[in-house]
Amino acid sequence: MPSKRRIRWAVLPLGIATAAVLAGCTPTELHGFLPGFTEDGQAATNHTDMVAGLWVNSWIVLLAVGVITWGLMGWAAIAYRRRKGQMGLPVQLRYNMPIEIFYTIVPLILVIGFFAFTARDQAVLETQYDEPDVSITAIGKQWAWDFQYNGETDNDTVWSMGVQAQPAPNGDIDQAALPTLYLPVDQTVKIKLQSRDVIHSFWIIDFLYKKDMYIGKDNYWSFTPTREGTYAGKCAELCGEYHSAMLFNVEVVSEDEYEDYLDSLRDAGQTGDIDDAYDRLQNYPGTGASGEASDEEGDH
Repeated sequence: MPSKRRIRWAVLPLGIATAAVLAGCTPTELHGFLPGFTEDGQAATNHTDMVAGLWVNSWIVLLAVGVITWGLMGWAAIAYRRRKGQMGLPVQLRYNMPIEIFYTIVPLILVIGFFAFTARDQAVLETQYDEPDVSITAIGKQWAWDFQYNGETDNDTVWSMGVQAQPAPNGDIDQAALPTLYLPVDQTVKIKLQSRDVIHSFWIIDFLYKKDMYIGKDNYWSFTPTREGTYAGKCAELCGEYHSAMLFNVEVVSEDEYEDYLDSLRDAGQTGDIDDAYDRLQNYPGTGASGEASDEEGDH
């Protein structure tokens, strides 16, 4: 058997080569080419790094296991191939107890490890802020979004309502007309997620996290935006005919810009709680006249 010293000398070049390869990676490559990071590696939220780390490290382990498994399969195919002059089938019933134990224990360790790391990160991601700087209610509806910015009084509470994306003749979406959620940078945010009708899923793509929205069961999501910018959001649950048009934007801005936006909603008279009067009838494509649709139905 080779000595431990020889094994160390054999492994050392591999470790150096691995370190050199990783050192040459850009932040984008180190984060697995996931969205949510700038070229210098700045994350979109305080949790984005954690999600990316779980994703990338899981793939590293899985690829390592795959390489070893594929290598053993190739070695077995070559070492135990039928030689010239050999006839018949190889022995069909043979076992090796150490290998059988190895193939049982190692997958068990891997499964337990994946579960432990996932449960650890999930516990952090699902921890809700008790006293967030900003409290928002996001309401999913067929097929758009409403956002309510909760305050201590009705006058402090303001809201904006959206309609589904309307494509232009060339097929492009008018981004400026999409529902827009405003968030202040570096402030703790807690979003209450509600649905008006069917199951939706609230997904801000660059934040690397999404949560389902149900009737009769409110979900919550707490995080801290850490980088100003415009981010795309969408429904990630097939929710009906115009699911693909259920888009929204997120503007992460300075605290002053955020307060100015809330003041603009207050000046427009959009104060107090959104109620159930705002239903899907307002969102038929190509209309701004749900009342006209209701009158026509009444005539019939």
